[in-house]
Amino acid sequence: MTDQPEPSRKDFTLIHLLPNMLTVGSICAGLTAIRSGTQGDFLTAVLLIFAACVLDGVDGRLARALKVDSKMGAELDSLADFLNFGVAPPLLLYFWALEDMSSLGWLCVLIYCVCCVVRLARFNVGAKSSEPPLGHAYFVGVPSPAGAMLVMLPMYLSFAFTDRALVADLIICLYMVAIGLLMISRIPTWSFKTTRVSRENVKYFLVAVAFAGAMVLTYAWVTLIVLCLGYIATVIWALLMHRRKRRRKK
Repeated sequence: MTDQPEPSRKDFTLIHLLPNMLTVGSICAGLTAIRSGTQGDFLTAVLLIFAACVLDGVDGRLARALKVDSKMGAELDSLADFLNFGVAPPLLLYFWALEDMSSLGWLCVLIYCVCCVVRLARFNVGAKSSEPPLGHAYFVGVPSPAGAMLVMLPMYLSFAFTDRALVADLIICLYMVAIGLLMISRIPTWSFKTTRVSRENVKYFLVAVAFAGAMVLTYAWVTLIVLCLGYIATVIWALLMHRRKRRRKK
């Protein structure tokens, strides 16, 4: 009877590769969003960016749950974030509204992209430290996925109200730069990773999630507008709460 050879430590099962497969899938979604933008299909492009955000929220948590998180996976995730949230969204805005603004529109795109890559670099450095500067309950600045969803707010408004002229091109430029600066700011933003739901409220939370999902599927653009405004409200609330805590410490 011959002994079966032991599997090499370098071999992986498909389930172990699933997090990286999701990351690659998000990269494909971001690239396809850019392609859809160049072809004028902006509705599909925005939905693909939204899909990339969902995949970004799943892959890292799945890797940690399966205990297959690695340095390569972390680097791949960071590169995917820059493409999906730092490159694709401003390019969509540029193709959608800013091409006729000559150099000003492109300058705003560049500013946003640079802000996003600085934000990701700072996050990667902070992730290697034992304790984040604001603790685990807050991010420093607006995270890049949230920034990507916020920066496309003018497109949601146009899709919801079928009026391309609803937002002026110059306002879109200024808004894009403002979101980029929020990403590299020191403003504390609430981290949903630390949010806990009590056992008594789980059923209500699941109903709320189902309701939000139904709203996204039924009234996608209006729902995204509400979610963006709600997130901006949480940023303002987190900033006020953080300042209050600092005053108490003094």
